[in-house]
Amino acid sequence: CAGITTYSPLRHWKTGPGMNVAVIGMGGLGHMAVQYAHAMGAHVTIISQTRSKEDDGRHFGANDYRATSEEGTLKALRGTFDLIINTVSADIDVDALLKTLKLDGTMVFVGLPETPQTFSVFSLTSQRRSLTGSNIGGIKETQEMLDFSAEHGVTSQVEVIGADDVDEAYERVVRSDVRYRFVIDATTI
Repeated sequence: CAGITTYSPLRHWKTGPGMNVAVIGMGGLGHMAVQYAHAMGAHVTIISQTRSKEDDGRHFGANDYRATSEEGTLKALRGTFDLIINTVSADIDVDALLKTLKLDGTMVFVGLPETPQTFSVFSLTSQRRSLTGSNIGGIKETQEMLDFSAEHGVTSQVEVIGADDVDEAYERVVRSDVRYRFVIDATTI
């Protein structure tokens, strides 16, 4: 799921050498997006709330890591990115992030926030930016993703839990204390 969800938009927007790609969030989707964008040859920047996962992000292939909790972070990144993959399912400052795109840049939502996200149309029109979403790919693209993953060593980092641990796992997700996906051991159900 996380593989094709992040691979599909990276392929669609022709991620490759010479591109500056930002990945917002270093969670279950983000850690896959970083690995794919890196394997495709892009310069990858992670944008996260804190630097708590910076070492992991660089291990996954990020060239740069920025924390929004540090004042001036998004302002310093204005006009930097060709493509942003937003993997978080939380409210974000869409306008500030759109301003980090270059002329003709695109921000893709793959995370699914519960509340409607708002933005000013001027954040799009001033640099011919695009705002879009992507959810998953088809069977052919999924096979392509699996082949690409095998060829480039892209793997999902998982923590196996028992069925009785689901409530605790949910609380850990809320606290951003997951590295990076939970998998329920079916024999414990």
